[in-house]
Amino acid sequence: MSSKPRVLLVDDDESITGLLSDYLAGFGFEVRIASDGSAMRAALAQDEADLVVLDVMLPGEDGLVLSRELRRQYARLPIIMLTARAEAYDRVIGLEMGADDYLCKPFEPRELVARIRTVLRRASRPTGEPPLIGRVCFDGWELRLQERNLLSPRGVVVPLSNAEFRLLSTFLRMPRRVCTRDQLMEQARGRAMDSFERSIDLLVSRLRQKLAEDTEAPSLIKTVRGAGYLFNVNSVQGMASW
Repeated sequence: MSSKPRVLLVDDDESITGLLSDYLAGFGFEVRIASDGSAMRAALAQDEADLVVLDVMLPGEDGLVLSRELRRQYARLPIIMLTARAEAYDRVIGLEMGADDYLCKPFEPRELVARIRTVLRRASRPTGEPPLIGRVCFDGWELRLQERNLLSPRGVVVPLSNAEFRLLSTFLRMPRRVCTRDQLMEQARGRAMDSFERSIDLLVSRLRQKLAEDTEAPSLIKTVRGAGYLFNVNSVQGMASW
């Protein structure tokens, strides 16, 4: 079995996949190509992948639908989405469907290499951080660290995308402290955001909605005008093993 990182490239543009396949191979990646959802499923059934690069615009099922499916079936499989749409809302939708990062077309292949390495490094847990073990409880909620989902105060399981999980993890590490948008974006996306980027606001909004489901308690995420956000919890338990 190859020790090279295995990348599954899902895109129906043969000129792009041919170029990227050769380029990524030159940086030590083992690359397979799938042109649509059916080919993607067949490739994953035949052999696992360490990361999927998934184009949004595909024939039949689009990349957003496939990303959500991948997240359900392969909870820890990293996904990078390729999109021709640069609007912040579109990018956040991709993250909400389960993507770990996105890259807008056109792009330099070298940037894709850097993104793949960053996402793989983040997925394998950075050196020096303790492993995620057990559960973290806060105000009646329970964050299941291995499953990467939430259990609401009423016992309802609330699924989280990778970005939502990292965002909530950041809040739990800094309870009752104001977090700037830059801090949250860097943790939730793995890189600093542009000064005019406001997609973190949409991501916070989505997490806030999930934390408001199945409960009548006030919102845990407070907006601090001109500063950022504050996670207003009474207590956090279970951080010692995190």
